Amino acid sequence: MNPILSKLLIDIARKKIKSKQPDSPLTKKQIEPVVNNLSVELKHTIKEYIFIIIGVFSAGFGLKGFLLPNRFIDGGATGISLLLQNITPLSLGVLLIIVNLPFLILATQTINVKFAVRSIIAIAFLAIVVHFVDYPIITQDKLLIAVFGGFFLGLGIGMSMRGGSVIDGTEVLAIFLSRKLSITVGDVLLLINIIIFSFGAYILSIETALYAILTYLAAGKTVDYVVDGVEEYVGVTIISEKHDELREMITDKLRRACTIYAGKGGYGKKGKSYDKDIIYTVVTRLELARLHTEIDKIDSSAFIIMGIVKDIKGGMIKRKPLK
Repeated sequence: MNPILSKLLIDIARKKIKSKQPDSPLTKKQIEPVVNNLSVELKHTIKEYIFIIIGVFSAGFGLKGFLLPNRFIDGGATGISLLLQNITPLSLGVLLIIVNLPFLILATQTINVKFAVRSIIAIAFLAIVVHFVDYPIITQDKLLIAVFGGFFLGLGIGMSMRGGSVIDGTEVLAIFLSRKLSITVGDVLLLINIIIFSFGAYILSIETALYAILTYLAAGKTVDYVVDGVEEYVGVTIISEKHDELREMITDKLRRACTIYAGKGGYGKKGKSYDKDIIYTVVTRLELARLHTEIDKIDSSAFIIMGIVKDIKGGMIKRKPLK
């Protein structure tokens, strides 16, 4: 670690410990864990803000290089801002802040204050970039505008999410309404965007609204790729009498970790249960075919349950990109 940074962290640690234990002498053992925690937190914060900066410049490129010069719109708060930019004298940078502000205030209650503050910084930075940075106009072909404008905008949104913030506040509203109305976040976002695209068709044209849907789909797919990676994690539960052979295959042949649950079978004569081991492991979707092949080699009648795992940390698992 840089010696100046190390000294700064030690000074901060001393102040923290003094505030908690004003009368106790400070020892090296007391300071070291706090310094390590502060160092890790600082590294993560720097990495997250790098993601946000990349995301903001990418979103700015999608907006000013593709969508804005050709009067295209997108979904979400960005789409509302683009729509208002076509019918009001206000600049897009100002509209991005105005439109997103209510969603960010809601974020302090729905998620947490830290997330809201980081999102405010990200959106304010995006407004500055959109207002002051001159991006070249790439193309006037409508199909290319819709696809690549959506791609760069989605890349920006996804990178900002990887940095622990949003540059489009409608996701916050969707989370809030899903809790209140007992519907999914995806359904809420779909309803919001249907309303936005309907206004787009009325104010601009039906053709523009249709291209906006294509832009939204391109952005959405790009966000999924950036946040989840090309290889989704799949949690696999295996129930088999040959659990020992399956465990050895997973750990030795596939080089993946697994967890063994002690379970009881509920299906049997006269309702009697019986003990059995249950294997749980996590693989990427690209490894799933090989896992099925190896399981069939050992026990073709094994009972297998699979489910998508959104994210994972630690263990013997292949890393996603951008981690």
